[in-house]
Amino acid sequence: MIKKSEKAPLVTESMYEIVRAPVITEKATMGSAHGQVTFRVPLEATKPQIKAAVEALFKVKVKAVNTLIAKGKTKMFRGRPGQRSDVKKAIVTLKEGSTIDIGAGV
Repeated sequence: MIKKSEKAPLVTESMYEIVRAPVITEKATMGSAHGQVTFRVPLEATKPQIKAAVEALFKVKVKAVNTLIAKGKTKMFRGRPGQRSDVKKAIVTLKEGSTIDIGAGV
């Protein structure tokens, strides 16, 4: 049994659930010039969990993690109003000398 003060170790399966997909947009690729990579993560994911998952999956050192929640838009779906889901993104800043090639699979 894990006490509240103890941290539960992340297993590989849960790391893949935390780091769901890279965000490949014009703005996200501009961050790669500054050593930043953007990932889509679950709304419940915390910064320490994201940092641990990225370091373990990609074998890199993480300098900082910034997160943001993009609220879902109201859009029309087949002529009826609907709501897109909220999305959480993590902007991961890597330490000098570390890089992640998003084009290659994990």
